[in-house]
Amino acid sequence: MPVDPMLQGLVTGFAVEAQEVIQKVTMDLLELEREGLDTGALAKLYVRLGRHLHTLKGSASSLGLQDLGDIAHKLEDALAPLKATTQKMPRSVVDVLLHGLDLFMLRAQAHADGRGDSLPDPAAALAQLVADGPAPESVGAQAATSNGASESETNGASEDSGALDLAAQLGTDAQAESVDAGWRVSVRQVTALMREVERLREVRLRVEERGRELDRVVTVLAKQGLLAETAEARTLLSGTSRSLRTDGEETSDIVDALEEGLKAITTRPVRTILDPLQRMVRDLSRQLGKEARLSVVGSELSLDRRLLEKLQGALVHLLRNAVDHGLEMPSERERAGKHHEGALTLRVEQQGNLLFLECADDGSGIDVTRVRKVAESRGVIASDEAERLNENQLRDLIFRPGFSTRSDVTDTSGRGVGLDAVRASVEGLQGRIEVNSTPGQGTRFVMTLPVDLGSSPVLVVRALEQLVGLPMLAVEATQLARADSLRLGKRKAHLEYQGQLLPVVDLGARLGLRALAPPAEGQPLLIVQSGGKRVALGVDAVVGDRDLVIRPLPSEVRDVPAWQGAATLSRGELLLICRPDWLVTESGQTQVTAQRRALVVDDSLTARALHRAMLEAGGFSVHLAASGARALDRLATDTYDVVICDLDMEEMDGTQLIARLREKRETASLPVILVSAHDSAAARERGLAAGADGYLSKRECAAGRLLAEVLDVMSRRGARA
Repeated sequence: MPVDPMLQGLVTGFAVEAQEVIQKVTMDLLELEREGLDTGALAKLYVRLGRHLHTLKGSASSLGLQDLGDIAHKLEDALAPLKATTQKMPRSVVDVLLHGLDLFMLRAQAHADGRGDSLPDPAAALAQLVADGPAPESVGAQAATSNGASESETNGASEDSGALDLAAQLGTDAQAESVDAGWRVSVRQVTALMREVERLREVRLRVEERGRELDRVVTVLAKQGLLAETAEARTLLSGTSRSLRTDGEETSDIVDALEEGLKAITTRPVRTILDPLQRMVRDLSRQLGKEARLSVVGSELSLDRRLLEKLQGALVHLLRNAVDHGLEMPSERERAGKHHEGALTLRVEQQGNLLFLECADDGSGIDVTRVRKVAESRGVIASDEAERLNENQLRDLIFRPGFSTRSDVTDTSGRGVGLDAVRASVEGLQGRIEVNSTPGQGTRFVMTLPVDLGSSPVLVVRALEQLVGLPMLAVEATQLARADSLRLGKRKAHLEYQGQLLPVVDLGARLGLRALAPPAEGQPLLIVQSGGKRVALGVDAVVGDRDLVIRPLPSEVRDVPAWQGAATLSRGELLLICRPDWLVTESGQTQVTAQRRALVVDDSLTARALHRAMLEAGGFSVHLAASGARALDRLATDTYDVVICDLDMEEMDGTQLIARLREKRETASLPVILVSAHDSAAARERGLAAGADGYLSKRECAAGRLLAEVLDVMSRRGARA
């Protein structure tokens, strides 16, 4: 049935509106079939559901889309007998309504695309719909398949299979955009504009620095004792400083407005990809004979559209994996003392320019013994290698290509296309994924990803002479240490804060810059929170807050737990940004012994700073050298326990530096570790043949091997460890 050309624009707009309404109806249906709703809540849901269906019917009919009006009318008929009840909606009725909504949306999109005249008559589909509803393996579960995140296959070109394809596309840009899209701008153009806004923000930071320099000049003149002679100059400088501050504030407002405008253009709410997952979990659970409920936290956040599209497949796969492998059957859960309905949680949190996505379940957890056996039997890992792995490393085997604990092939599992695809997807976004699991209690996957859109407020603090950045969102309050609010124990100090005792963490000691010491009277204490935990962080000074663009760390050191990223200050200094979750995690705190000394030799400023960060977190006192010649100068005047050296440097490379060290009696036995971007066997042999005690690729550094390798080499050489 062709649409009047005069109405085609309205039909296209109606399809967009219908998708939004159908998503709301879907969420209401999933709520209606759950237990525990009181009579009032049920009544409200039934009323709202009926209103939405009536809106769809009326809007479709007004545009002459009689087939859509008929579908909506049939759905109203299916709902009518239940509206006066006070019971949850039977699942068979939910199946019928969900299937009908898929059919409605399929045809609405076809009309919007101008393909309405090719649609078959809906009478047969409507009769089947009302007669018995969809098959147990329902639309939402299969929708995830067409996303490419599942292992099952779809086929057929019927109207039902079209509905499956449509459900898989929920949340894509094409359906979320209005027909009146305005100007079309390429990703390259938007990215270039973002970079210019970042440059403007850096200029504003430099303007602020110039203002502070002017203030210092006025202060110096005032101290010269020539007040009369310098009065006019000081007045002019003070006026210029005030004007500069005003201009800086206006510039800041302009930058903020530009940044917010760009975010509005290039971002979308996370709920656009999370809400459809509710349907997928419900349908897959029914298919497998399980019960599950998905809770979502943080769906109100807005993120880069491209990032969301790339994350959707990973989230679908993790949830399907949790339902299929993690959650037990209802009877098994009850025998274990759990609720028969499994709990799945998706949590989205942004801290500065770092995004955390957590996917957790309360299922059976990961059996590491079984993981090892399966990995060995499938040839994922050799038996002798498996014997050397600890529990965490064994758990990480689930990310290896070809790994699957399923012995048979089903629609959802067993093809060996698994979590390795999820890890590849996350790492392709310059992120990382970690897994934690407790047998019998559940599993938690945490994805950490950089978000490079815009700037973030950062509090700059000082520990000894090192400046450190903290995401402002994690800093709850600032106060000075007072004896009457501190509780000092033998090993730990606590701060009395709002009726709670918070552990005091010394940032200098936490970073390995000094020995642990209780806070001094008047020392700044920052209340830092992350993941529901809070600590009082002791710093030597609070430098001030800055709006900075936080860049992700290079891939080779991205797994260092202490650092979230790096930013550039107004004078070009590199500022490392500390991860709040690392600060509040007690297990990560280390006792610092400043006796161990390391020399890092690298011609890359970034590499030197990041290797230093890793070693200082492990309790080393670290010196830096930008070349082999500078390293020899340092070694002539200082003693070190270990040298970490880049293999490929100009003028003098790592092998040449080792040769020079081995010539001298005082450095002949000094442990040296080479670090290189080359991961080939030939490069490794070349380094070890030159006299290196250890060789690490950048990839191995990214896996957190540097500190362990340093300690191992020092132990073998008989150095102080």
